[in-house]
Amino acid sequence: MVYKSLDSVTIKDIEASGVSSLLAAEIHRKVTEIVETCGAATPETWTRISKHVLNPNLPFSLHQMMYYGCYKDFGPDPPAWIPDTEGALLTNAGLLLEKHGKEFLGSKYKDPISSFSHLQEFSVSNPEVYWKTVLDEMCVKFSVPPDCILCESPSEDGYVVNPGGKWLPGAFLNPAENCLIVNNKRSLDDIVIRWRDEGDDDLPVKGMTLKELQEEVWLVAHALDALGLERGSAIAIDMPMNVYSVVIYLAIVLAGYVVVSIADSFAPLEISTRLKISDSKAIFTQDLIIRGEKSIPLYSRVMEAQAPMAIVIPARGSSVSTKLRDGDMSWPNFVERIRKLKGNVFKAVEQPVEAFTNILFSSGTTGEPKAIPWTHVTPLKAAADAWCHMDIRSGDNVAWPTNLGWMMGPWLVYASLLNGASMALYNGSPLSSGFAKFVQDAKVTMLGVIPSIVRTWKSTNCVAGYDWSSIRCFSSTGEASNVDEYLWLMGRACYKPIIEYCGGTEIGGGFVTGSFLQSQSLAAFSTPVMGCRLFILGDDGHPIPQDAPGMGELALGPHMFGSSSTLLNASHYDVYFKGMPSWNGLILRRHGDVFERTSRGYYHAHGRADDTMNIGGIKVSSIEIERICNTVDSSILETAAIGVPPADGGPERLVIAVVFRDPENSTADLNQLKISFNSAVQKNLNPLFRVSHVVALPSLPRTATNKVMRRVLRQQLAQVDQNSKL
Repeated sequence: MVYKSLDSVTIKDIEASGVSSLLAAEIHRKVTEIVETCGAATPETWTRISKHVLNPNLPFSLHQMMYYGCYKDFGPDPPAWIPDTEGALLTNAGLLLEKHGKEFLGSKYKDPISSFSHLQEFSVSNPEVYWKTVLDEMCVKFSVPPDCILCESPSEDGYVVNPGGKWLPGAFLNPAENCLIVNNKRSLDDIVIRWRDEGDDDLPVKGMTLKELQEEVWLVAHALDALGLERGSAIAIDMPMNVYSVVIYLAIVLAGYVVVSIADSFAPLEISTRLKISDSKAIFTQDLIIRGEKSIPLYSRVMEAQAPMAIVIPARGSSVSTKLRDGDMSWPNFVERIRKLKGNVFKAVEQPVEAFTNILFSSGTTGEPKAIPWTHVTPLKAAADAWCHMDIRSGDNVAWPTNLGWMMGPWLVYASLLNGASMALYNGSPLSSGFAKFVQDAKVTMLGVIPSIVRTWKSTNCVAGYDWSSIRCFSSTGEASNVDEYLWLMGRACYKPIIEYCGGTEIGGGFVTGSFLQSQSLAAFSTPVMGCRLFILGDDGHPIPQDAPGMGELALGPHMFGSSSTLLNASHYDVYFKGMPSWNGLILRRHGDVFERTSRGYYHAHGRADDTMNIGGIKVSSIEIERICNTVDSSILETAAIGVPPADGGPERLVIAVVFRDPENSTADLNQLKISFNSAVQKNLNPLFRVSHVVALPSLPRTATNKVMRRVLRQQLAQVDQNSKL
């Protein structure tokens, strides 16, 4: 759609968006005043309109009219949110810069906003100073302090065994203990977990104080010890992200065992694979998962996976709803054996930093999943990212629909509790109005999302009418996000920033993100994460100049605080470093995503390197094409762009898989849609590109972490082509 510049927008145009005549006149008056003061097309214009004109109750088409009208001729990466000096000084990073800016940066330090990029560079080039300062700010407690921050690995016969070096050598600590201690961020009476069960949407939000959490974790830790397992044994968790699972997670780590993370959506074979790789000695699970009127069996899947001893929590009431195997036990029986110890402190098992706390897994879509151990440093990385980039601090309520089977589950535990904040957990579907009401009632201040959740919220409008004004920021991870959908999301909370966040399980957090001290552009990252250096590899496989725009496979500097240094079932060196180029004598770390650095210094994600295609000799990412095709017709929910090699050889052909908002009632003409796709792609991307076929699907294949499996689609479509049916 073509939007008018703001100085051309009329009252009639505003009325056409669905606003009454009286209100349209008032909005036009306010916009006119702002345009006269700030101009028709400046970031300040948009900031004032988003703050003083727009609100969640106005039609989204009006929000689009204002945003796209303001930035009609701006070019790439228009800022959707801009920091202000007063607010910047109140952030964790802003306070750090005010306190240490001149000490760290010397004459380069001006103020938190203009000096933030210098701080990021300082964090990479001076890890000893930066990480010591941040760990002190976060009140991290070591039983034995580290000898230094980073000890680089020596080379043996010209071969560096661990290019990432060793972090915090000599230190002993327990990250779960750090989640439970009183410090200057919190007292025993502070609420540290808020939650609500689906179906209880009209009841008050429940809360657990730090003192109550301590006692529950201590009790479970005592009960774990009573099992007689060897210290350091692996204990799995396969259950929803709720109060029980958080208590169990912390107790396993506190008692010196290792959590094995298994997503509650997995089938028996996937559960079994992870239990065997990790050599798990026990597993915590639920009898059922309750979602609305549905009861989904979980314990039966665990049994079918031939799991070791299971401790089974009842989803409802105080007794499990199914007969247990010999040797398994119900949760009430598990804790009843040591009930007399309730209230007794459990002395944390302090371990060297290189010891494992958690074994997580890659999605495993291309074979056996990689088993990725988190050490005692990794939780500090997760919390430090949240401290600096999402500005999580005491008094915050942090919600992120996730599961302990994926890295954002443990990330949420540490990001909130190590920073003195409260976790907000909804035991139910995040796609419902019940979740939207929980965000309102729990006064969530940081809401984490993935793009497909936002897409569903926007499509169903299930969040309408709920007050999300307590939100200070959103954060987003997973698939690349969409400008229009995230403009809509910002508008739900009166235009609070979205901190895009991209990383990986093997990193324990992010490598590229946003910041409260930088202007944030929709569907874009504004900075490498603190302590991380990014490289975009050119066509020759070597890094392009670091400040130059360009697109290519992403590589990371090897020295990343908290990142993995070993895999349980693969060679870590071969997976992440073998065959990678060097920079200033350091071998770079492979990541596998395609990234673009724009002329304005923002970063855009373009999917996995194997999600790029070659059309007519031109390399292009699937996501670039999908962003255009998603907007061609209002009946489209989402698309996937796939390069399919013809059965008889030759250049890849561009196939667009389409999912309609209402697949059962869609009357779309696929040939006409192909014409529309071609027109849009050729106009907005490249006139040489041509869509070969359009295929309608009921849904796109996704991993359990919600990433589109384009490789699977490519294989399916190639097979169809071989059968001459495409």
